[in-house]
Amino acid sequence: MAKTTSPLKTIPNFRDVGVFINKTTDSERLKTGLLFRGARPDEASLEDRESLLNDYTIKGIIDLRTQTEHIEQARQRDAKIKSTVATTQTNDDAAQPLKIPGITYHEINFNGSAFSRMLISKLKWIEFFRLIGLMLFGYRLDAIKILAPHMEKAGLVGLAIESLDVCTKEVKQVFDVYADEANWPVLVHCTQGKDRTGLTVMLLLFLLEVDVEAVEADYVMSVPELEPERAGRIKEIATIGLSERFADCPPDLVKRVHQHLGDKYGGIVKYLEHVGVTGEMMARIRKLLLASA
Repeated sequence: MAKTTSPLKTIPNFRDVGVFINKTTDSERLKTGLLFRGARPDEASLEDRESLLNDYTIKGIIDLRTQTEHIEQARQRDAKIKSTVATTQTNDDAAQPLKIPGITYHEINFNGSAFSRMLISKLKWIEFFRLIGLMLFGYRLDAIKILAPHMEKAGLVGLAIESLDVCTKEVKQVFDVYADEANWPVLVHCTQGKDRTGLTVMLLLFLLEVDVEAVEADYVMSVPELEPERAGRIKEIATIGLSERFADCPPDLVKRVHQHLGDKYGGIVKYLEHVGVTGEMMARIRKLLLASA
């Protein structure tokens, strides 16, 4: 198993993608200190927050989580504050905001309405009405359980490919952020920094013509990085009806995504044009990130 590389103690799965790719390919293909990926930074320590702002000079954060995830994260944070209020925690610790002042947040619900419609289209009518009822009464997690069997059937590879096909608006939003130099250095994250983060980062690396094997190495690196919270994650996803394989990184996912882009769209450039990313935007991104530029 690969050794973990995260330099931050309270932001899981954090790494400089440029450094990792250059080391993996034994080259200087990408500029470093620009593209970072990781898991939720909400509960980062004050030290790690300051490090993001001052050491890594992060200017933009792309948050790919759903509204349900934000609600659950806030609930967990509130529970943590209540459980530690009687200890030596300071008022500053308790009042620490989720967002880091000085950084611009780009909240893009990657598995938003289009993704939801795709999953709902697989439901039987009785399942559909049960889901609507649960959502109306605020039982979001129970509603997700109705979708779980269809997510299990697709698996992470199938969901990644379906995301490419239906989440075109969200992909365009991500690349709008990528194409604006004012947002760099940028941190991309979701809850674990594994799947949605992995997909949006791999699209960018494909555009930069990074070898598929190196992109795959970056994607599967999330397995050792997230090992400390694997047991808790398996327990968490079980509550919405998903198996432990959703805590893993399928080793063939990157190759399957790359193949799908070629077979259905004619490659990454044609796919990005399909979702609305212009040639000028792509050229700007290459200039920003390629060391040869």
